[in-house]
Amino acid sequence: MYRNILVAIALDHSTENGKAFEVARLLTDEGAEMTALYVVEEIPAFAANEIPAEILSNRRKEAEAELKAEVGGIPNVKAVVVAGHAGRTIVDYAEQANVDCIIMCSHRPGLKDYFLGSTAHRVVRHAKCAVHVLR
Repeated sequence: MYRNILVAIALDHSTENGKAFEVARLLTDEGAEMTALYVVEEIPAFAANEIPAEILSNRRKEAEAELKAEVGGIPNVKAVVVAGHAGRTIVDYAEQANVDCIIMCSHRPGLKDYFLGSTAHRVVRHAKCAVHVLR
């Protein structure tokens, strides 16, 4: 079905990530590319100025190590860590990489999601490709 799949990963929901990879495998064509993407949320500049640079760089290194451990046993998956706002960054990355399907898990929306919107909601509304949201 799909040739280039992006699996958006939430490292704090690792039990759900396995389900996302299972669905991705079912939706891929033979020889398809699969990317596991984790977005490190950027710290606002006013706060980042107060945090030592090594802590900020360690934060990204730790995320890369966690993501590689998460996808380590899954063949032919490229692990990518980027920084930014999760919803926007997932959509932007998918566009730049010519992704034809995004797969992500979503939690049950709470009251704050109705005012601010969840990451999955933002991706569904703005992505120019198919989006499969798992619960």
